[in-house]
Amino acid sequence: MTTAHTYRQPGTVLTDHHFTVPLDHDRPDGERIELYAREIVATGKDPATLPWLLYLEGGPGFGARRFIGRQAWLERALAEYRVLLLDQRGTGRSTPVNRQTLPLRGTPAEQAEYLAHFRSDAIVRDAEAIRPALTGGAPWTVLGQSFGGFCATRYLAAAPEGLAAVLITGGLPSLTATAEEVYEAAYPRMERKSLAHYARYPMDVERARRIAAHLAAQPAELPGGHRLTVEAFQSLGILLGTGDGSHQLHYLLEDAFVPTPAGPALSDAFLEEVRGLLSFAGHPLYALIHESIYAQDPAAPTGWAADRVRARHPRFDAAKTLTGDEPLLFTAENVHPWHFAADPALAPLRETAELLAARTGWPALYDPARLAANEVPVAAAVYHDDLYVDTGHSLETARAIRGLRTWVTDEFEHDGVRAGGPRVLDRLLALVRDDVAR
Repeated sequence: MTTAHTYRQPGTVLTDHHFTVPLDHDRPDGERIELYAREIVATGKDPATLPWLLYLEGGPGFGARRFIGRQAWLERALAEYRVLLLDQRGTGRSTPVNRQTLPLRGTPAEQAEYLAHFRSDAIVRDAEAIRPALTGGAPWTVLGQSFGGFCATRYLAAAPEGLAAVLITGGLPSLTATAEEVYEAAYPRMERKSLAHYARYPMDVERARRIAAHLAAQPAELPGGHRLTVEAFQSLGILLGTGDGSHQLHYLLEDAFVPTPAGPALSDAFLEEVRGLLSFAGHPLYALIHESIYAQDPAAPTGWAADRVRARHPRFDAAKTLTGDEPLLFTAENVHPWHFAADPALAPLRETAELLAARTGWPALYDPARLAANEVPVAAAVYHDDLYVDTGHSLETARAIRGLRTWVTDEFEHDGVRAGGPRVLDRLLALVRDDVAR
């Protein structure tokens, strides 16, 4: 481990940490990659006296959130913890994965083999590799948001000796569901969220249909070369899983068209905003390995599971919708083959993505027997109709992990730990400490 400079933000002291770990932890003498993590301590506190809290971001493929000062849940965490924000392998300032760096790996087949080492099992082994250098061997508390919760669940099953407590927000995965089963459960949620949006903003029914009809006649070229098709437009439904996402979508739709000499056209401002929402340039790893985070049957490839399942839900077929008067349904956390044609950040990686979709030999991620014997204090916030993680799957897993305590709430959407400020983290800490009267 090497430690870089320490610096300050309002109310906090930050320290950069850099580590090297094996690409494949089963081959410790093989290739190594870099990890980056940012330590945050409240101003005036002695870090040597504080226990550690490791934060695992959602994703896959996103670096840890870049907070300024004591934003969101940090206000509560910094009251008693020394916080470590880990850029999981392949993200942020850790050895990056994108269309520019992956050619260094060689052929698409070699790239796919490399990317097979970027699931939660490897992330947990990374955490265990760096923990002794930071904590002196003491266990730490882990806070996992969304996919970070998947990683925390893997941590409980694989290395509970490294954990003092686990806090999960919107991220209890199914222990057994295939990728296909995950997406089969997701499409009804996407329909409910779409219809709930239209109930709030009924004028958006016609607006969305008008945009879809325009794109069906002529897909739009976005700034930077991104191709906006009807299917890509529908994927803006990813906004509907956050607390303010429905409002963001409404404001986006209301300003879509401007008059031109050739007739109404999608405005440059609309297209630019859509490009920012849909581009994978900042998180290509999300698209590349998204379905593999659910792969646990060594004999079965994921095989573009979301795409297969969508074909079984004709209400999401925009062409059929536009021939009638039904509202256009939006989609969410789905990755399709067309993403690798429409997005210039993904297009050079299409063959690699196809190889990952066809890959077999994925090992199981969770050990139900070990989780049933769990002794680590665990608390999880489960959002009652979470767009991104099926509530039924989460509650089934909660029952399977010994001692896990749930807080099921409809007060927040999937981003509750951010939108709720200190309150969500405070409630989870109270649960693991059996202090729910707070």
